[in-house]
Parts: sequence; C-alpha cells; structure tokens
Amino acid sequence: EWSGVPANARSLALILDDPDAPSGTFTHWLVFDMPAATLFLPEGGVLPAGAQHGRNDFRKNAYGGPCPPPGKPHHYHFKVFALDQTLGINAGASRKELVDAMSGHILAQGELVGTFAR
Repeated sequence: EWSGVPANARSLALILDDPDAPSGTFTHWLVFDMPAATLFLPEGGVLPAGAQHGRNDFRKNAYGGPCPPPGKPHHYHFKVFALDQTLGINAGASRKELVDAMSGHILAQGELVGTFAR
C-alpha cells in the first residue's frame, strides 16, 4: 500500500529486490504500467487492469517470495515509482528493460525496506 502519488502521474511501477543475495542483487518482483490511481496491490498476485509483470530472477513473470539462505537477515527493498507515462514495454520485460524505459520519466518514488531471515 502507498500514498502521495503526484496528480500528474500516468502510471506506476514496482521493483522488489534483495541486495543481500549471495550472487548479488536478486529481483523478486517487477510490475509496471499500473494505473496511477492504484494505491495497493492485493494479496494473491492479481494485478490491476493494464498492469504487467516483468521477469524476475526466478525467471517467472510473477512475484517470487523471499528465500534467503540460513544466517543473517536479508533486506527486501520495495520501490514504487510514479511515472509521467505508461511504458508500453512487453510483459516479461527484464529489470534492465524496465529501468531503461523509466529513465527520464520518474516523477516521484518511495521505498519500504523489510527484513527476513531463516
């Protein structure tokens, strides 16, 4: 759930990643082209009309939950971006494709960091 989306935003995007993963930053979730009026994503993975999933590092176009190795807690960064346009990139876009498409179009952003350990 989020708030404070600028009135001139046209779409939202979300990136969820874990920078503590053993092999480097691991992307768990990519969502883009959400309508700007979207204020939350419901449990269960149902996206608002028009929104698309990108391909995460599990190689799936979906949410992939935390699964760190035993040991220290990992930090999970939920980043929401308000954009001045819809991106129109294809479902299954990579993180790089999403970040490149957002470049120059970010009006505002927010971040929540959660931790999880096994």
